[in-house]
Amino acid sequence: MLTPFIVGIVMKSLHKNNLFCWSQFDEDRNIDFHSYLWVREAGNVVFDPLPLTAHDKSHLHALGKVSHIILSNSDHVRNAKALASETGAQIWGPAAEKDAFPIECSTWLIEGKGVLDGLDVYCLAGSKTAGELAFVIEAETLLTGDLIRAHSGGKLCILPEGKLKNVADAAASVKRLAAIEGINAILPGDGWPIFRDGQKVMSELVASISQ
Repeated sequence: MLTPFIVGIVMKSLHKNNLFCWSQFDEDRNIDFHSYLWVREAGNVVFDPLPLTAHDKSHLHALGKVSHIILSNSDHVRNAKALASETGAQIWGPAAEKDAFPIECSTWLIEGKGVLDGLDVYCLAGSKTAGELAFVIEAETLLTGDLIRAHSGGKLCILPEGKLKNVADAAASVKRLAAIEGINAILPGDGWPIFRDGQKVMSELVASISQ
């Protein structure tokens, strides 16, 4: 007897044993949307949380207390408010969107290193929302929201020009991230993750948008 194939959200182990994700397929774009969990002794961090199935909610709680929910931009609020209510986690969002953000945040993030132990924050310009954030976890994993994505396996792209506030600023932001040394993996909010040779793949992205 064949096991039924369940379409939905499944929490998955990633390239490091303290990183997980759950995903939801978007039919309009034919890609997965992702939420990420970073497990740490000082309290776990969730990025851009989608709704959870009962199975994955149980897994999330089994991995420890969620202390922070961090949002890359206002279009990735998703299920943050409900998850914060359930876990007591703080919600942190981009400072550039403070005046019009759809939910309340306890902290408004600007660019900085060591915002949490092991977490650096980068502010991007030119994307579809003001001050979109990207994150570097433990010096080697780049996590992105909307601007940098991957519609094909092993290859990054950026938002279409029609959705960018400023094409030149967006390209400059991508180049800044590509210059970060030591990036091995790239975890986009939208599309395929990159688990190896992250700096090389970022350099290929810069070359593609510079043409």
